[in-house]
Amino acid sequence: MNSGIEVVSNQVCFSLLDQRASHAMSDLCLAHNIKLLAFGTVAGGFLTERWLDKAEPTLNDSLTWSQMKYKRFIDASGGWAVFQNLLKTLQKVAIKNNCSIANVASRYMLEQPAVGGVIIGARLGKSEHIQENLSLLSLSLDAESKNLIKENLTQLSSIQGDCGDEYRKPPFLTASGDLSHHVETIPPPYPSYKGNDGRIKALSGTVWEDLAGFSRAVKKGNRILVSGTTATHGPKAIGGNDPVAQTHFVIDKIEGAIQSLGGTLDQVVRTRIFIRNINDWEAIARAHGERFKTIQPVNTMVKAELIGDEYLIEMEAEAIID
Repeated sequence: MNSGIEVVSNQVCFSLLDQRASHAMSDLCLAHNIKLLAFGTVAGGFLTERWLDKAEPTLNDSLTWSQMKYKRFIDASGGWAVFQNLLKTLQKVAIKNNCSIANVASRYMLEQPAVGGVIIGARLGKSEHIQENLSLLSLSLDAESKNLIKENLTQLSSIQGDCGDEYRKPPFLTASGDLSHHVETIPPPYPSYKGNDGRIKALSGTVWEDLAGFSRAVKKGNRILVSGTTATHGPKAIGGNDPVAQTHFVIDKIEGAIQSLGGTLDQVVRTRIFIRNINDWEAIARAHGERFKTIQPVNTMVKAELIGDEYLIEMEAEAIID
């Protein structure tokens, strides 16, 4: 958005079991008039009468891929007993509104402030539920029903991380518990090249690397050193005049460079931040704190005359691979 790219919608996992999108993601979407398209609202069919008062299924190939995935969400949100309490609450609301548990689960999500639509999976010829899903358009949950559901949600454990982290980092909340059924191997964000002296360098492909003759990052022994990094993707500056957007993109690039050399962001021991405008220091510091709050590397922030008028922040990092 701040890079001049108009975003109108964002498709994310958002359900009674997974409320991650109800926080920062919803705030951002509401501020920029972006609509969320929520999938997973019936949790692969688990949020239906079929599973009410049923024994906990074993997480194996007897379940569909979708069920294996959302069984992991059930486990992460508190387990089968907590999930059964949720189903019983939804049943009460469903009986009151003369509809199904699936209708209640999807309608509740459809009425969240930033949600523009829900995406409900169908298995053609087996579980299409076309007419039942159409009834969502006429269903409306009263305040008592919504408060009952909201109160029950406090009993669930929060799914950790941010939207999409189930595909980015452990614990992977996917059908197989990793990414093996999506890709054979996970490609590195940037290509790496090994030198004769044992150094391995990663290149992100910006024009500056060729012009000035440097690497995005270099690994020597168990150390990974990341060059001063700006919010640049190829020839394009990212983040516009928003220091927070630029900071997050910079940290994304740094993380990608470290991953390309076999490390992870939580192995960072040092960051240095150079900022153009002193008034941006707190916004940039808070963005750094959001990404490094559990890592807490040593850090230095200074005001500097950055090269390139479009850049508000430049940052370098060092990681040690144990």
